[in-house]
Amino acid sequence: MTISRRRVLASTGALALPALHLGTARAAEFTLKFANNLPVTHPLNVRAAEMAAAINAESKGRVDFQVYPNNQLGNDTDTLSQIRSGAVDFFTLSPLILGTLVPAAQISGVGFAFKDYGQVWAAMDGDLGAHVRKAIAANSSLFAFDKIWDNGYRQITTSTKAITTPEDLKGLKIRIPPSPFWSSMFKAFESSPQTINFAEVYSALQTKVADAQENPLAIIATAKLHEVQKFCSITNHMWDGFWFLGNKKNFERLPADLQALILKHVNAAALKQRDDVKKLNDGLMGDLKAKGMVFNSTDAELFRKKLRAANFYADWHKKFGEEAWAVLEKYTGKLV
Repeated sequence: MTISRRRVLASTGALALPALHLGTARAAEFTLKFANNLPVTHPLNVRAAEMAAAINAESKGRVDFQVYPNNQLGNDTDTLSQIRSGAVDFFTLSPLILGTLVPAAQISGVGFAFKDYGQVWAAMDGDLGAHVRKAIAANSSLFAFDKIWDNGYRQITTSTKAITTPEDLKGLKIRIPPSPFWSSMFKAFESSPQTINFAEVYSALQTKVADAQENPLAIIATAKLHEVQKFCSITNHMWDGFWFLGNKKNFERLPADLQALILKHVNAAALKQRDDVKKLNDGLMGDLKAKGMVFNSTDAELFRKKLRAANFYADWHKKFGEEAWAVLEKYTGKLV
């Protein structure tokens, strides 16, 4: 299935639905809730809807896999609490926000580390991803599916000025997700980071609580952030994804055949979603320019140099430890 930019960006009444319920005609043995913070038009939810339909059909009515997009069950902080308690069965979350619970998860978001998608998928489908999944399972009531979903490389948007050098970030009121890692990086750039859940980002930018934010182009477009931001600087300052998380106890109560069915479809959907997001992000600049956004490019090495000077890499090397940092640099090359 090909997902066009027009389809993903289309204004749709589906946002108003209580959930993407793809139920069965008779009562299911197992009702499973998957929550996420993205608009219903984002590739993650397009593929999740297909995935849920396939799970429900293949289980022959035993499973009712329900998708709740767009923060319908609460913001990231709320939903992380719900999946930990078992009130929600599945949740997709950035590794960096997950870092508030499992610090090791943040390592995939090291600023200006991955130079391209070849490095990203080699790491996340390889030893780095395995390291993080092991830490999630060992240190929480959660587990992560094998294939991480894509969010994309993150870019900085502002309502005030283009970001061309690290000095342009000094004093900037920039919205960041609730993550110590994000806070650390933007403080290294001497910014003024504002921690705000994604559900409140649009209004925070509209009311000037923050003048800037950072997200992949697919989210900037589907969340209509171009309506409240003028400039978009292509910084590619970090790659970000979504771990598809499950509550261990809830999952373990499912029969083995249903566990295998869900694992199969979730991981397959992740691979399709990765292709969708890359194509969408690659093609969105023209669409956003047509809606008034002004774009500029940047030199990544200038930003890396600033982070090195601020001891950002050295500090996080110590926090993650020698073993984890060596696994990261196996894929990225030397960062310190």
